[in-house]
Amino acid sequence: MKKLYYKSLEEIELIRESSLLVSKTLAEVAKVIEPGISTIRLDKLAYEFIKDHGAIPAFLNYGGFPYSLCISPNDQVVHGFPSEYIIKEGDLISVDCGVILNKYFGDSAYTFSIGEIDAERQKLVEVTKHCLNLGIEKAVVGMRVGDIGFAIQQYAEANGFGVVRELVGHGVGVALHEKPDVPNYGKRGSGLKLEEGMVIAIEPMINAGVAGVNFHSDGWTVTSKDNKPSAHFEHTIAIKRGQAEVLSTFSLIEEVLKQKYK
Repeated sequence: MKKLYYKSLEEIELIRESSLLVSKTLAEVAKVIEPGISTIRLDKLAYEFIKDHGAIPAFLNYGGFPYSLCISPNDQVVHGFPSEYIIKEGDLISVDCGVILNKYFGDSAYTFSIGEIDAERQKLVEVTKHCLNLGIEKAVVGMRVGDIGFAIQQYAEANGFGVVRELVGHGVGVALHEKPDVPNYGKRGSGLKLEEGMVIAIEPMINAGVAGVNFHSDGWTVTSKDNKPSAHFEHTIAIKRGQAEVLSTFSLIEEVLKQKYK
């Protein structure tokens, strides 16, 4: 059963170190992700990078999950298995990573656009990333979990996209999945009140078409019900007064991508 853990300032700093290692791992993925590479190669690279930095891949063997990364191409929403799938031009590839460093967990995800993508996919990526930022704006002391979900849902649906309901964000830090659940939909002013010491993972999962999903027989892979593309971005956040503190970062990833595609 999931528990709610309040973290000290010292613990939040340890979670920040874990989260930054996740961000560095995703930046290593950014260096090599391109048409022609298999997703299993990305997983092996991440495993070695995490181990080389004295950490443990948090997803590996979690509930029986057999890989270090969740890699979800195109219509896969989350929890995709790395495989011999060869990445191609125009793909959207969601890469979700977690690590345990000094006994604390970090968690973050980034959706990579491979080469030239079509207008629908471009809009989906931009909207999903902005949904994450809107959710983070509400992740402050005195707000409620429903305020985060409402902000994400309102913007996604206003842009014609579907908000996945079967999968949600979560508390993180002492364990990979803690209370509270952090849905990407909800009513303003509803749900648990946010307090200092909480650390949560906010992770919009937004579908280009309908909100519904299919769960596959491998027990993990989730795809959009209409097989339209999906996007997923995630940060680990410490709840603070006035402004949330983002413990993971996309800047390392985006600096790599800027250098690759300039």
